[in-house]
Amino acid sequence: MSGRALSFGVVAESYERYRPGYPVELFDVVRAYVGHPLRTVLEIGAGTGKATRLFAQRGVMVTATDPDGAMLDELRKHVPADVRTVRAAFEDVQPGERYGLVLAAAALHWTNPEGRWSRMAALLEPGGVFASCGGAIQLADPAVEEAVRAARAPFLESDGIPSPDGTSPDHPMQWPGTELQRAQWFTGVQQSVIERRLTMSARDYVGYLSTVSAYLVLPAPEREQVLRQIMRVLPDRIEVAADITVHLARRRHEEPDPPAGSARTG
Repeated sequence: MSGRALSFGVVAESYERYRPGYPVELFDVVRAYVGHPLRTVLEIGAGTGKATRLFAQRGVMVTATDPDGAMLDELRKHVPADVRTVRAAFEDVQPGERYGLVLAAAALHWTNPEGRWSRMAALLEPGGVFASCGGAIQLADPAVEEAVRAARAPFLESDGIPSPDGTSPDHPMQWPGTELQRAQWFTGVQQSVIERRLTMSARDYVGYLSTVSAYLVLPAPEREQVLRQIMRVLPDRIEVAADITVHLARRRHEEPDPPAGSARTG
């Protein structure tokens, strides 16, 4: 797991304060795809529980995992007491119990692509559902966006995370849907977008940036300098596009055929 993936614990309280939560529409989209009442959810990379509470508050039994103990400490302050927490990266979650839903909210890109989907399938009941959601927060005003880009440029070319498999931003199916369509364990891949516009203060926007991994891995003096530079070019109030892209897929009931030329074992 990369240093960027493990950079959030030092700002767990700020992450909780400045990162937007998830709307009830996300639960509704997932629930409609599942097609029956959800009983159990395994969440990978749960962070401070932004998505965890959305499901747990609606009677779903959630097991929230994260590799960072500080993030889980913050999560426990905000979720129902019956949420089970496990300190583990996705790759270290032990198969055994199977879940009706495995959820990754703004977290899947931190996982190891090697064996990702067979590992995911091992955690799901036959017919169970995998859900991934996330999306960048983007300044709605192009002039403000350009001013921020110029302020950031001496320190960072970009503060985003490129598509893990190189999918073009204008492709009709975005990652991880592109991978799921090729994964033999999964079927019924769907992509949808929950559109959101949020208004926040300049200070809160810079607070949000202070929790973004691209800034967190900068040396502290540079991080403080670039955030000050950005603060100077922002108006008092800003509007952001905070759309959430949702990918859903269902684990096949049957075991997939082994690759050509290989023998089934076990």
